[in-house]
Amino acid sequence: MALRAGIIGCGGIANTHANNLSKNKDVALVAFCDVIKSSGENFNQKYGGGKGTVYEDYAEMLEKEKLDLVYICLPPFAHKDEVEVAAENGTNVFIEKPIALDVAVAKRMVDAVNKYSVKSQVGFMYRFGTAVETVKSMQESGGLGPVSLFMGRYFCNSLHSPWWREKEKSGGQIVEQIIHVYDLARYFLGEPVSVIAQLDNLFHKDVERYTAEDVSASVIKFDSGALASVVATNTAIPGKWISDWHLVGKNATVYFSGANDAEVIRTNDPWLPQEKLTSQKDIYNAETLDLINAVKNNTSTRVPIIEGLKSLELVLAARSAGEEKRIVTF
Repeated sequence: MALRAGIIGCGGIANTHANNLSKNKDVALVAFCDVIKSSGENFNQKYGGGKGTVYEDYAEMLEKEKLDLVYICLPPFAHKDEVEVAAENGTNVFIEKPIALDVAVAKRMVDAVNKYSVKSQVGFMYRFGTAVETVKSMQESGGLGPVSLFMGRYFCNSLHSPWWREKEKSGGQIVEQIIHVYDLARYFLGEPVSVIAQLDNLFHKDVERYTAEDVSASVIKFDSGALASVVATNTAIPGKWISDWHLVGKNATVYFSGANDAEVIRTNDPWLPQEKLTSQKDIYNAETLDLINAVKNNTSTRVPIIEGLKSLELVLAARSAGEEKRIVTF
């Protein structure tokens, strides 16, 4: 029997998830919720074949529909208690990052998921890339040796949505966008012990209500002693989104050009050839397939909601370090 699924927040990234869900034989998209009813109706026609039910109230949808899965695709400022209500109704949850704009709200989400024993998945899709998975397996088997350094960057140049420009609604570029790179740093290096950062809005001061930073740089120290440096800007090449990372271990250095693609250079043995990893894997679909498998087989997901909390704590600390010009410790 197909899993009954619904979507809260019918716009933007929700299109990607709805498209994947609508093509999966193990899922039936039966409910769509948005405060703008026409958005839900459009999703129903496009992804539900017009057979689903459209709601403006997520609590009503979650109570009436008895869903197996709900995808929460809301802007950060719009989060209320969707996760808690879903968990109370026994509905497994997918939630886009950042899961909240403050730690207290995120902890309530984690507590609800744990209390009602529902599955959860956070949209850190980079973790599902072929290159990321391969290098992570190499690390876990000892092939990388101890890791000393992660260096990541995120370059773009876009005004994005009006809400995105307002730090009060998005959390700023570090919190809303660059959290993906910070999450990868955690994924490879472990838990942070301190972070220092600089950030500013250099080129968007004249853009109405643009209060987010458009340039940032941080240095993070992890409990292993490893360091990470993350740099980001919204002032780079218009129309391009560039996200790449370097990872340095004792036995190998890895240059990631994306989640699916990397070059592995073995440094412990000069006779070993360089290894190129490349794939066309749909990392968004991969995170959905992982959640579906967890629900159907009662297994753990790869990125449970506690990971959303931990990476949120890191980016909020980086933002505070930049704003307050001090080292933030954990």
